Amino acid sequence: MTRPDPRKTAALSAALSGAVDLGALKARAEASRQRAAAPPPSSAPGDSGASPWVLDVTEATFQSVVERSLEIPVVVELTASWSPEAGQLSPVLERAARAGGGAWLLARVDLDASPRIGQAFGVQSVPTVVAVAAGQPVDAFAGPLPEAEFTQWINRLLDALRDRLPGIRAAEANRGEPQPEPEDPRFQAAEEAFELGDYAAAEAAYEAILAAEPGNTEAKAALAQVRFTARAEQLGQDVLAKADANPDDVDAQLAAADAEVADQRVEQAFKRLVDTVRRVFGEDRDKVREHLVGLFELFPVDDPRVAAARRNLASALF
Repeated sequence: MTRPDPRKTAALSAALSGAVDLGALKARAEASRQRAAAPPPSSAPGDSGASPWVLDVTEATFQSVVERSLEIPVVVELTASWSPEAGQLSPVLERAARAGGGAWLLARVDLDASPRIGQAFGVQSVPTVVAVAAGQPVDAFAGPLPEAEFTQWINRLLDALRDRLPGIRAAEANRGEPQPEPEDPRFQAAEEAFELGDYAAAEAAYEAILAAEPGNTEAKAALAQVRFTARAEQLGQDVLAKADANPDDVDAQLAAADAEVADQRVEQAFKRLVDTVRRVFGEDRDKVREHLVGLFELFPVDDPRVAAARRNLASALF
């Protein structure tokens, strides 16, 4: 196995400072190792082990969740892996549940696997979120919700229920300092492979995570960066000149766009590929579009450069 050129790796890290940072995974691992050892909180029935306040619930275990609602509110997330909107909402709910420290519980229901729960709640669209307290639905909303708005929603719910459900005050009194989330060994193995320059192993590790958890946005973003880094380290010095001299060479345009992103000329890279989409057709057009969408995944979804390029791409396609 060949280790990456440190000079290239440093340049790529600087170029992607505004994009997804695999180094954050290592920082998280270091923080985990440095904190004082403490026994983990007890888990509830159906808990995946990632957090005691985030449960994956099935029809067989749902009754135990309803019983928990006698002590604290239970926020039931009715979701499906095929819904992009559900993929946007799930991380918001999970972060909020962790931050809540046990004042409320997040119960995730995969409607493909447990359709009767969705039928019981009369779900019309995915995602749908229903708050249950004392065994009864008390509030609900449908569709993705910005994090700030969800925080307001859950705080209003806790304020309304604090005097009725004793577990809310007890959790708030005992919460103390929030515990760092445990290191996921799957991510740790992927990141170690990346640091060693074994991009194939890192890519396979992230693909395995996504196969098990299609909505895992962290794995999706990291996979995009691994693929980009592997391509970018193979670029020659003349890729831009070659692409400019051969505008109809699709592969040359893709390589040049990678070089421009690595050199922090993101808008130029996006423009190059949008212009190429306008010139080519059929399989070549699909190839360029997919490459450009892959570059979008290196950056936050609200990056204005990505938003502008998406609009330009849609105009070029249609």
